[in-house]
Amino acid sequence: MAVAVTLPLDSLESAQEAGLRYVVDNRPGIRRARAGRSFSYIGPDGTHVRDLETVAWIKRLAIPPAWTDVWICPDRRGHIQATGRDARGRKQYRYHPRWREVRDQVKYGRMVAFGRALPQIRARVEEDLGRPGLPREKVLAAIVRLLEKTRIRVGNEEYVRQNRSFGLSTLRDRHAHIAGSTIRLRFNGKAGKVHEVELSDRRLARIVARCQDLPGQELFQYVDDDGQQHSIDSADVNAYLQQISGQDFTAKDFRTWAGTVLAAWALREFEAVDSQAQAKKNIVRAVEQVAEWLGNTPAVSRKSYVHPVVLDAYLDGDTVREAREKADQALSQDLPRLEPEEAAVLVLLRERLSREERGQRPRAGVCRATPQAAESRRSRARR
Repeated sequence: MAVAVTLPLDSLESAQEAGLRYVVDNRPGIRRARAGRSFSYIGPDGTHVRDLETVAWIKRLAIPPAWTDVWICPDRRGHIQATGRDARGRKQYRYHPRWREVRDQVKYGRMVAFGRALPQIRARVEEDLGRPGLPREKVLAAIVRLLEKTRIRVGNEEYVRQNRSFGLSTLRDRHAHIAGSTIRLRFNGKAGKVHEVELSDRRLARIVARCQDLPGQELFQYVDDDGQQHSIDSADVNAYLQQISGQDFTAKDFRTWAGTVLAAWALREFEAVDSQAQAKKNIVRAVEQVAEWLGNTPAVSRKSYVHPVVLDAYLDGDTVREAREKADQALSQDLPRLEPEEAAVLVLLRERLSREERGQRPRAGVCRATPQAAESRRSRARR
């Protein structure tokens, strides 16, 4: 049973899907100016905005006082509501809530497509890892395999320059230690958090060690047909993923997929519950585990890395235990390179999204108990 993902993938189409106007902040807009301890607002025509309703709407956008170069969309139906620069000079955005809803649907709906594409991605990665020498495809395949195994962010050079924080594609030779088949990585990641990762994979260890032996500080480099060395960056990794999958996937999709699978299986380990209160507590604990595994805060993990369908399904009583039984048939058909737990999660996502497309959402607030939990309740009642 395939679920077609028909939601738009670019900003213009997302704005149209949401019933909004696609806007850019280089057009005339409302400017913010300091006025004592508060702010005044100047419209596109250069006059002060005095309409109380408009001022109230602007205040509801909750634009941080520290932002500079603030631009506010003069049309409340603009997909971007406001932009500005934070204290570190980074551009920040305030989006229309409806636009964010559509983009979230795109982001999570694509997880079904990503799960289905994983066998193809893994087959190509396996093939490229067997190439002789250190060509571009082999080094990129090694990075993708490490993305899967370690769940480390891919990183980019901008973060290295601004924050001295690293990701997989920006690691330096000093961050890696190879001993036989063991790879140890230690580096400062996002927000200055120290990451220490260890894994055992003899072939990956050999490839990383050969990269480490190349001249230069960058860990991941490849050697072209003329013997010239070239660095790898996050754009190369994403382009490689799109090439081997035939779809618009990025390195972040691996972390979202991992977060979703980890959350589903963390929930699976909890004892069956027969109350919404306990189910919600279990969800909090599961998200905390995902945050620890991914190196995020629980809030970020729940918002950006765990498919909401998995959490909703748990509250409604649909679990990966049931989906696992249905996954056996799927595994024997079109998902031969997925792990059993991944196949179960994919089946759960496909069924739930298909059900929602047909308008058959389960009744909210139902958390089915197992026969054992029901018997436990009856036993307590008798006592």
